[in-house]
Amino acid sequence: MSEHDAGFRAALEEAKQGAGEGGIPIGACLVSKDGKIMGRGHNMRVQKKSATLHAEISTLENAGRLPASAYDGATMYTTLSPCDMCTGACILYKVARVVMGENNTFIGGESTLKQHGIEIVNLKNAECEALMKKFITEHPEDWWVIMRG
Repeated sequence: MSEHDAGFRAALEEAKQGAGEGGIPIGACLVSKDGKIMGRGHNMRVQKKSATLHAEISTLENAGRLPASAYDGATMYTTLSPCDMCTGACILYKVARVVMGENNTFIGGESTLKQHGIEIVNLKNAECEALMKKFITEHPEDWWVIMRG
């Protein structure tokens, strides 16, 4: 797993799109075990005034209704450590691996993912971290709301 994977590149593109829309710069991409992009999306909490439309949830929504077997061995790429809700979604859909861009700005449910046998890869990507730090600095009031749920 690396920064050059198509799934990670798609997640980063989604994060940048979200930032460009004035939203939270978090993107995600779900990739099947055979390397096909199943869905991609970005956080839409600000744009749609949604409590639940996180990047990973948006990605699952954009993938559409799939048979359970489609998720077997899948990898969820996300630019930030997944929150508890998104962690739960990864567990529910039996995602095999979560590849995150970084977890310096936020640590989510990584230990819970590991407890459920899901592989965690942290790319420690400087660009993902810079996008989040910029958002936190420029929108502290929105970040505070996010941190409270």
